[in-house]
Amino acid sequence: MMRHVICAALVAASAVLAEGIARAQDPPIAETVLPPVLVSPVEAAYPAEALAQRVEGTVVLRLTVDADGHVSAAEPVQSAGYGFDEAAREAALRFSFSPAQRNGSPVAARILYSYEFHLPAQAPPEKVETSVPPAAVVPAPSPKGGGSPAPTDVTVKGKSEADRLRSSAEAVTVVEMNRAKRESADLGEVLARTQGVGVRREGGLGSNTRFSLNGLTDDQVRFFLDGVPLELAGYPFGIANVPVNLLNRVEVYSGVVPVRLGADALGGAVNLVTDRDIRGTHAGASYEVGSFDTHRLTLGARHLDEGTGLFARANGFLDYAKNDYPVDVDVADARGVLTPTRVYRFHDRYRAEGGNVEAGFVDRPWAKRLLLRAFVTDFDKEYQHNVVMTVPYGGVSYDQTSMGASLRYTQPLGHGVSLDVVGGYTRTRGHFLDTATCVYDWFGRCTGPRRRPGESDPLRPHDDVVFDDSGFARFNLEWRFHHAHALRLSVAPTYLARTGRSQFPSDSQDRDPLSADRKLFTLVNGLEYEANLFDGRLQNIAFAKDYVQSLDGEEPLPGNIFQRRDRSTHRFGAGNGIRYRFSPWLYAKASYEYATRLPRADEVFGDNAFIIPNLNLEPESSHNGNLGLTFDARETPSGGWRATANAFVREARNLIVVLGDARAQSYQNVYDGRSLGVEGSAGWTSPGEYVVLDGNVTYVDFRNRSREGTFGDFEGDRIPNRPYFFGNASMRLQMRNALAPQDEISLTWNSRYVHSFFRTWESIGQTDFKKEIPSQFVHSVALGYVVRKNATSFGMAVEAQNLTDEAVFDFFGVQRPGRAFYVKTSADF
Repeated sequence: MMRHVICAALVAASAVLAEGIARAQDPPIAETVLPPVLVSPVEAAYPAEALAQRVEGTVVLRLTVDADGHVSAAEPVQSAGYGFDEAAREAALRFSFSPAQRNGSPVAARILYSYEFHLPAQAPPEKVETSVPPAAVVPAPSPKGGGSPAPTDVTVKGKSEADRLRSSAEAVTVVEMNRAKRESADLGEVLARTQGVGVRREGGLGSNTRFSLNGLTDDQVRFFLDGVPLELAGYPFGIANVPVNLLNRVEVYSGVVPVRLGADALGGAVNLVTDRDIRGTHAGASYEVGSFDTHRLTLGARHLDEGTGLFARANGFLDYAKNDYPVDVDVADARGVLTPTRVYRFHDRYRAEGGNVEAGFVDRPWAKRLLLRAFVTDFDKEYQHNVVMTVPYGGVSYDQTSMGASLRYTQPLGHGVSLDVVGGYTRTRGHFLDTATCVYDWFGRCTGPRRRPGESDPLRPHDDVVFDDSGFARFNLEWRFHHAHALRLSVAPTYLARTGRSQFPSDSQDRDPLSADRKLFTLVNGLEYEANLFDGRLQNIAFAKDYVQSLDGEEPLPGNIFQRRDRSTHRFGAGNGIRYRFSPWLYAKASYEYATRLPRADEVFGDNAFIIPNLNLEPESSHNGNLGLTFDARETPSGGWRATANAFVREARNLIVVLGDARAQSYQNVYDGRSLGVEGSAGWTSPGEYVVLDGNVTYVDFRNRSREGTFGDFEGDRIPNRPYFFGNASMRLQMRNALAPQDEISLTWNSRYVHSFFRTWESIGQTDFKKEIPSQFVHSVALGYVVRKNATSFGMAVEAQNLTDEAVFDFFGVQRPGRAFYVKTSADF
């Protein structure tokens, strides 16, 4: 059998070496440098030639381990012949490491690695994983029987990228997707289990979603895929419906957003990070089937040609749900008397499919990454009722197609300078259809003809198409001019042009309102300075942002008049984040940002259905502050313990909401608000990881601070239709090597509690007669099994959601699905 021995020390990343040489005359500064640690070895195939001749051998490789822990190069420096070199190199390129650390930050490194091949007939010796102090470069060991003794072994454990983010000065919560990929919960459900996060929907899979973070909601929180705005990356249907199996982790930034995202977010940002692994050849698939005729399929594959650096990756997904779950509504009988009745939704189908391909070169001298990505996605959604679930629809639908491409270039430029640039183009076609000629009841029956076609708009039918052409870029430049100090510059322009047409204009002789000229240019610039002091115990990140927006547009007015409403906006913002580590397991964070959010295209230009334009919208602004303490002791005799406690404040101005009636609505700057809250989490993992317990709770007091205007009469009221107290708890029992080597069986229980809240302003009317969303306590249970063999794994999960069939409601009292069952299988090769 074979065994691995790490037999040499961290040399250094080439960029860090150049930086160190350039600073040779700087005063000596105490540094903490930790070598990479092997976390996922791969067994090499014993060469047939060597096996036939009963030959053993040792190959010494020089491995280049990048800052993500991936082996980007493996070069034999001591050959063994007989095919040993090729076998060792192929296996080493699939290793996973915890990356090297320099003052708490991951860096690229080179190590010498000894791979020993022993004939299968021999008893397998124990695997040894050791590393040596980084102060010296140690030569590879001599062949058996000679050479100098090896240096003293020092075992070191490094951090993953998720752990590095958690312990940084950034106000971020990281949700890793490893376990979620094997479960049936969608991304909305996974994020809803996170402290401070609320995810509410109008129904089942594919329904409209309202995402809230520390009290602020909707467009006040920005969404990204690998740093690119989500709607421009091929996922225009909302964050809750992005397939979990295409993601590696989710980064939730609370109120204070790093400049690298180029975001004008008010309440924070959510960055979805896909699998960035580029090594070797890999394929994966998952399929889920469940209640309400739900089907979800994902496929993915990648390949890297080591010799040329040519890389290709492809991913695809298909989602379908009939969403025919039962709901409780008031139905009029023959005499017109309303009677509570249970009916099944009959017009709520959702279908989405999409794919993307990525190709280019990686780890070349002239480019660390040069990748072209192209995508196309399409979804079609039926609508069952109006926003408050009082009028059924039988013919309202919306479909959208998005396609585009982007090019990303990443390269270290030397002397501590690195560049990351991505740019692209996206074209989106949205189609709103509402031409039904029947009046439908809650049972899906056509009870008679309509006076005019269309169900959602009493004035006219809709067959409207809108096209958005968007160009975007993200330019990030970093200069680490000292091992403890770095400057970062971000430039993020976005341009959108909208056109449209209606098949049912109000008057065939008039100009179509959807043909109005609409262009929006947004530019967000940021400059950030990071300092790591006192051997990395203190990290401070200070930043400034510059916001520019230019709008060129026509506003349709009564009388078929189109009036120019061009305007420009220029704002500034700034912030700071600080983290101090009291010990390896206890640290505190504080952060602040004066944030600005510029109006979005759908807010100023309206949509192609009910929202009319408002080209005079002003940006929202907010003073955002966070203060938190984190305890993370992962290895104690009693198991792993973790806990967080955070307090936050959001002082917001000019908040944008929709006002109007069923005939015409528009976005308006109408109120100021203050959100004060606390959130906390705690967890424990037993020795041996047999039991894992986690829980979190959030309290948000978000109140209207307007003294005049539309909401002036409700000063001091809590903002309605939003939960203010909620929490989650989970318990997982798991056992490894239960039925087969490298397998795992788990039983997971999840619970969520949402306290009751008012649908309207709390100062209106008597408490006993106010419309209220009742308290909800929902449970789910999942049984999972996964078996692994080398680089191959297969998993299956059976899950029951809303186990007690609780009546679940979200905003405006819209009823969510009841008890449901799902089965999910997944495989990786």
